Amino acid sequence: MAEKGILIIISGFSGAGKGTLVKELLKTYDNYALSVSMTTRLPREGERHGIEYFFTDKAGFEEQIAADGMIEYAQYCGNYYGTPKAYVEEQLAAGKDVILEIEIQGALQVKEKFPESLLLFVTPPSAAELERRLVGRGTESAEVVAQRLSRASEESEGIEAYDYIVVNDILEDCVKEVHSIVDAARKSPVRRKAFIKEIRAELKEFSKGAK
Repeated sequence: MAEKGILIIISGFSGAGKGTLVKELLKTYDNYALSVSMTTRLPREGERHGIEYFFTDKAGFEEQIAADGMIEYAQYCGNYYGTPKAYVEEQLAAGKDVILEIEIQGALQVKEKFPESLLLFVTPPSAAELERRLVGRGTESAEVVAQRLSRASEESEGIEAYDYIVVNDILEDCVKEVHSIVDAARKSPVRRKAFIKEIRAELKEFSKGAK
C-alpha cells in the first residue's frame, strides 16, 4: 500500500512565479499531481473536462457544496470555482503529493479541513524585484501594477500562517528547494501515522514475547 501523499498548498504574491514553479515541479518530478478545480463556467476552446477543469452546472456544483464535497469554493463573475474533495483524496490515497495553488484566504480554509497539509508561501527576494517582474510582463497598466503591489502588501500580513517561505530568485534552485521541503515534510511523524501504528504493533509483539 502506497504511503499517503501530502496536500501542498502554494500561495504567493502575483508576480512571484507560482505558476511557473508548479509547472517545473510537475515536469521535473513524478510524485506530484495538480489539483483540478471545478467550475460552472463554460469550457473555453481547447479545455478538456477533468484536465483543465471539472465542468458542471450551478445545480451540480451546489449539490457538491451541500454534500460537503468541496475543500474550498468561491463565486467569481457569476460562476462558481472550487476544489473537489473526492479528486484530491483519491490522488493522496494513491501516494501522490497534490499541489493546490490558491490565495491566502482559501489556503487557511483548506488547512482547517486538512490539518496535515503543507503550506508554502512563494515570494521574490524583494519588493523591488516583485515590482520589476510585474512591470516586465508588459501586459498590465501602471494602475493595475499598483493595485497588485497594494494587494501584495495586504497579503504579506498573513505569511506567518504558512509552514515555509520559499524565495523564488533562481527558478531551478527554487524547484529543488520546494521538493526537498516536501521530502522532509513526508518524514514528519504527523504524516507517518500508518508507519508509527505498524511499528508500535510489532514492538508490542516483541514485548509480549520477552515477558
